[in-house]
Amino acid sequence: MKRLTRYLGLAAKLVVFLLVLAFALKNSHSVTFNSFLGYVWQAPLIVMLGLAFVLGALTGVLALLPTLFRMRRELTRKPAPAEADTLTLPTDMPVV
Repeated sequence: MKRLTRYLGLAAKLVVFLLVLAFALKNSHSVTFNSFLGYVWQAPLIVMLGLAFVLGALTGVLALLPTLFRMRRELTRKPAPAEADTLTLPTDMPVV
């Protein structure tokens, strides 16, 4: 079952890669990015889309960082669980 799951995962990754590759090959024409102060940059469409995706993911991670730090700080302030919860009593039953 683990092998089947691994092969299905590899197949899904291959399909996604081939779809992105086909998209890149179909949209290889150059586009112009006009920025502030008259800055102009020309690159293929797939490069612009990839850059927009990476910048969006980076923005999302940076927006999540304060929440992650707050949660980590709350976890360090939380008292450790008592050891009495994991107390095991000896029995006459054999260990299997």
